[in-house]
Amino acid sequence: MLDVLVQSRRNALAAKKFFRRLLKGCGTCRGVLVTDRLASYGPAHRVVMPSVEHRQSKYLNNRAENSHQPTRQRERAMKRFTSPRHAQRFLSAFSHISPHFRSRRHLLSATGWRHEMADRFTVWNQITRVSTTAA
Repeated sequence: MLDVLVQSRRNALAAKKFFRRLLKGCGTCRGVLVTDRLASYGPAHRVVMPSVEHRQSKYLNNRAENSHQPTRQRERAMKRFTSPRHAQRFLSAFSHISPHFRSRRHLLSATGWRHEMADRFTVWNQITRVSTTAA
């Protein structure tokens, strides 16, 4: 998942806006664009990124859909966002922060995972200037 954009409509104009924002954030175009089967992505893709191959498949999009699961869980826990703007503000930050705390646990031993997570929380505490000392 590269970006999240909350919009009230899912038409071609909204898709163009999303693709432009995506290109602005990434800076470079990849060779392949994978999306769901929303019909408005085709015309927007042809206008904004004509040289990039566009793949629409029921199964190719699973990786992106799975990356949205933490967002959906958080949304359910918050009993819906108060407004689309509030959702966009949260999702813009959350989509960049959440991968930091989701290590690839299946590739690590228990000791390695504990060290990795300790390192990640140390970095997080340095960035946010949070002290984790017990009182």
